[in-house]
Amino acid sequence: MQKIELMAPAGNFESMQAALDNGCDSIYFGVEQLNMRARASINFTLDDLEEISKRCSEKNVRTYLTLNTIIYDHDLSIVKTLIKRAKEANITAVIAMDQAVIAMAREQQMEVHISTQINITNIETVKFYALFADTIVLSRELSLRQVKKITETIEKEQIKGPSGRLIEIEIFGHGALCMAVSGKCYMSLHSHNSSANRGACKQNCRKKYTVIDQETGFEMELDNEYIMSPKDLCTIDFLDQVADAGIKVLKIEGRGRAPEYVAKVIKCYRDAIDSLANGTYDKEKVISWMQELEKVYNRGFWNGYYLGQKLGEWSKESGSNATQKKVYLGKGEHYFDKAKIGQFKIDAYDVALGDTILITGPTTGAREMEIKQMFVNDAPAEKATKGDEVTMKLDFKIRRSDKLYKIVKTEFAKN
Repeated sequence: MQKIELMAPAGNFESMQAALDNGCDSIYFGVEQLNMRARASINFTLDDLEEISKRCSEKNVRTYLTLNTIIYDHDLSIVKTLIKRAKEANITAVIAMDQAVIAMAREQQMEVHISTQINITNIETVKFYALFADTIVLSRELSLRQVKKITETIEKEQIKGPSGRLIEIEIFGHGALCMAVSGKCYMSLHSHNSSANRGACKQNCRKKYTVIDQETGFEMELDNEYIMSPKDLCTIDFLDQVADAGIKVLKIEGRGRAPEYVAKVIKCYRDAIDSLANGTYDKEKVISWMQELEKVYNRGFWNGYYLGQKLGEWSKESGSNATQKKVYLGKGEHYFDKAKIGQFKIDAYDVALGDTILITGPTTGAREMEIKQMFVNDAPAEKATKGDEVTMKLDFKIRRSDKLYKIVKTEFAKN
């Protein structure tokens, strides 16, 4: 059984660094508007490509540029420029759905990955796209049994991509699921003239709706469920079965999520994949990982379509069911290298010994820790409030762009 490649979302430099610090094997990211999270994440610019490549290559992490939206004629020159710049920056591959993008990437001799938006569900379609791509993302609606049949046939028939390597199969492993088939939805377009297929989804499917009988005017609330808003996918509790299906890449969704989400989820799946490899994957670890995953943004969890169980796993509430949330405290001011001490200005709220804090920044990523000792206005103290200067020992450098948060429990916490 081959070790799974863990693919992390990078919506900005903070999330990218959080993914790198927590053990991802690859990242996927968008540049400006031509990707499926054009509105949901900050996204990078053309000038960021070299920095992305530099940081990732230092950790031997592969980089995948998402160019998987619908492409119009007026986009073609932008696409060509973007792919050319990505090639020059040594970005590993382009994730695409449009044949124009695939062709342009091939012209630049860039590796191509086929996006889930193409909705590949059978081996013959895999064979067709093997003419153009080395990695294929299967439809989200397949069961693991169907996935395994495809990977076994690839091995048996030695189906190879342009590189000469066997086709690698990628599946979606964790995060938000869309009600539409492999993400192809028109609801946002029809209601707000904002196309999900151009990366501008308004997510109006996540709201609660009432059904009205137009003949009688009778209204019915649908059992207090958000019937177009599925729970989030989670595969960590059956990751052994996912690995047995023969997939190569496990994608973590979340380019619109905060850096602490990326840090927590990538760390859990890194531990799980490593445990599978060394034979220590067990139920006790799964319980621990699930508790950690519940701390960050989620709509509740289900197994998606992979195990063939009954459908209809809808969200019960609007927004997140996370057991924790962050509360803004202040900003970084200085780091004393020799003493390894970070200095912060508290702009809001209060913080005390024993509290868990989160520090985020474009270079820092997302670092979580418990306060065991601190100085407030140059004196040892147990608590700091608005306006105070706080210093504490840190084994990592902070910067003026870093933000300081306090982690607190939410109403969904069990205790």
